[in-house]
Amino acid sequence: MAAVSELCDRLGVIEALDAAVGPIKQRDRGYGAGDLLTGIAAAQLAGEDFLVGPGRQRADTAGQQIAPVPGLSSTTAAGLARRVTAGQWKAVEAGLATVTGRMLSLLTAPRAAALTGGPVTVDLDTTDVEVYGRKKRGVAYNHQGQRVGRPHVATWAETETVLAADLGSGTDDPRASAGGLLRRALACLPQRARAGGRVALRADAGYFAGQLARAAHDEHIAFAIGARRIAPLWRLLDGIAEDDWRDAIDMDIAQVAVADYRPDWWPANTSLLIRRARLAPEQVSADPRSRRRRTLHPGQRALPIAELAGTDAIYGYSFILTNLDVSVPGNAAAAEHWYRHRTTIENIFRDSKHGAALRHLPSSYPRVNTAWMWGALLAATMAGWLHQLTATTRGEIILAGHGVRGGKAMIATLRHRLIAVPGRLVRHGRQLILRLPPATACSPKLSPGCAHCPPCLDHRPPGPTPEPGTRVTGAIPGP
Repeated sequence: MAAVSELCDRLGVIEALDAAVGPIKQRDRGYGAGDLLTGIAAAQLAGEDFLVGPGRQRADTAGQQIAPVPGLSSTTAAGLARRVTAGQWKAVEAGLATVTGRMLSLLTAPRAAALTGGPVTVDLDTTDVEVYGRKKRGVAYNHQGQRVGRPHVATWAETETVLAADLGSGTDDPRASAGGLLRRALACLPQRARAGGRVALRADAGYFAGQLARAAHDEHIAFAIGARRIAPLWRLLDGIAEDDWRDAIDMDIAQVAVADYRPDWWPANTSLLIRRARLAPEQVSADPRSRRRRTLHPGQRALPIAELAGTDAIYGYSFILTNLDVSVPGNAAAAEHWYRHRTTIENIFRDSKHGAALRHLPSSYPRVNTAWMWGALLAATMAGWLHQLTATTRGEIILAGHGVRGGKAMIATLRHRLIAVPGRLVRHGRQLILRLPPATACSPKLSPGCAHCPPCLDHRPPGPTPEPGTRVTGAIPGP
């Protein structure tokens, strides 16, 4: 938890959120919006799954000495969340943008230039969070019969940080608010990133509508939006010759082609990018509801498995509408390869659910659930900030970090290595000193002489090594 506190102090997370959101109480005292969201995020980073989590953290007297928001109780957090208005929730995005700008200022010049100089990718997607309480408001049944809330999130893919978010219900169509969410996300990008002219939008087939494409066109950014597999697109395949297909990048079984197709009311420079991936018969399910089977050509989809296995080739197709330059085969393959990595936002959702606690919405009050959602997204964004600040770089390239996905660790890994570790707090010379076990890896140093993180083990002065089995008194469990 000391690493989280140091991160919040160095970047001024609480102050930036308070300045952006403004006062949420009549009297200017006690906790503000920054304390609320940071406290919830810290509790989720420590492994708390429910709204009672901040209260459990408060009971850890020693841990509160190094917590970013000491003393925040569960009832206080819920009461404060109910005071935040809809406009103030949108102002949280401006606060996070300020902190992300401070994070960029602490990076090396080559790394900061690589992030802001482009490509700068904005990903849009939704995820369903299932709930079970009958009296919960702001939720609804989705098409699968699940009672869910639906976070609608925009992220900066290269930094894996959240730009903007809304919390809707299971019946909300994301296409209706996608244009506004995109504009808010673009407003939260650093000025240097917008000035580079290499901002692009990625979205899946759930956003197959002209509104989002026109919003991206009006903002003068590139877009790549998945298209639903409708009848006109299947008919286009008959006009594509075998020589028009080119091998995809980093996907041996896939090929890419370009077709001249633009739906009504889409920008005039829109093109259709088609990817086909060769499948083995055993990879196709006999269930017509199978997701992979729905990617087959309708002529093959209707065949029984025995007859399907006798065909010359089985392909699954995906369609992408984009205004990128795909006139050259190499550009088309590069555009498809870039679009394929839109799963970055899926990693943020996975981290927010399984690392933090966005896998449920704990309250019957929509505003409290919104605070819970923002706490989880802030926890995932903190992991992104920590990764950028502590990763080993060479110029603009990241060489190593705390995990395996480009060096970025999941929240569960950070909790295991940095947060939920045993430690001992001692006071010496009117200073509070955190001592970790000798076998514990040193915490990341956000800057020289950081106040919370202990010195690296390699730089500690030599001293006697305790004998095996020696009892160390005063040890307290983390966080």
